[in-house]
Amino acid sequence: MTTTRTLGRSGIEVSAIGMGCWAIGGPLWGANGEPFGWGEVDDDESIRTIHRALDLGVTLFDTSSNYGAGHSERVLGRALAGRRDRAVIATKFGNRSDEATRRALGSDPSPAYAVASLEESLRRLGTDHVDLYQLHLGVLPASAALDLVDTLEDLVSQGKIRAYGWSTDFPDAARAFATAGPHCAAIQLDESVLADNAPLLGLCEELDLASLCRGPLAMGLLTGKYGPGGVRPGADDVRGVTPEWLHWFDNGVPAPEWTDRVERIRRALTADGRTLAQGALGWLLARSPRIVPIPGCRTVAQAEENFGTLALGPLDPDAYAEVERLLTELRAAPAA
Repeated sequence: MTTTRTLGRSGIEVSAIGMGCWAIGGPLWGANGEPFGWGEVDDDESIRTIHRALDLGVTLFDTSSNYGAGHSERVLGRALAGRRDRAVIATKFGNRSDEATRRALGSDPSPAYAVASLEESLRRLGTDHVDLYQLHLGVLPASAALDLVDTLEDLVSQGKIRAYGWSTDFPDAARAFATAGPHCAAIQLDESVLADNAPLLGLCEELDLASLCRGPLAMGLLTGKYGPGGVRPGADDVRGVTPEWLHWFDNGVPAPEWTDRVERIRRALTADGRTLAQGALGWLLARSPRIVPIPGCRTVAQAEENFGTLALGPLDPDAYAEVERLLTELRAAPAA
């Protein structure tokens, strides 16, 4: 069974599933006190989680300069000390934050900030290079993103990054960016069994780009942990206040239309004995050979469940076909 995939035209080999590191960053607060993180975390447990991920075959770790105002990068750097050669590090730039106060400070799409942010990321990560450097401003106009390409190519030439990409859900903008320079290797997109972005996946296939899937478990909805009678995110968790872009939850409560959809496909996703989360990740692996899901983990137990999918592999064709049949029925059903 193949447990690795190639990071687009960079040729960098990565595990077929990576670890998302937003949650291990801990709290981040907006200007009005709204949470932008996933709540308090235990750094020692985060480090154990990263080590367990490595043991299970994970090589790709996706973080960002603003996850916990840089705390995620610091923790990842600590965990990978002495293990850097076993990891492919992806980080992001464009969102500003203050490390001392854990406050978000808005965005800066300028080339100068891309360079400055990288230097800070390298310091926090304790490394001399980042493998994949990603623009984190998904709704930035394509013209502004294109202004960054020469700078990113220069960073490749300097050996400070090996490749770059963009976290965006817009195919036309992604096409313009990816065709402007030879070292664009990946697009990070919102993709799960509940939210398929076929046009962007098609673009990645056409242009030889990796599809890094953020939200592969729908912010936890596809773990089965949240739902009627389940746990509820805390007041310091972004899911507890539900920003406009987060449609899975409504002020900490899973939205009924989505929990119903999860229940309708649960049996097909778990038919071969997988957990719900493993089924959702297996669906993504079967969806496209370019997809690399990056589920977040905060505990060793979560790592063992999520990355246990590497041994299980993609959903088998019959199970995948059944999920597709059910999803087609759900999409065709009239609104209540």
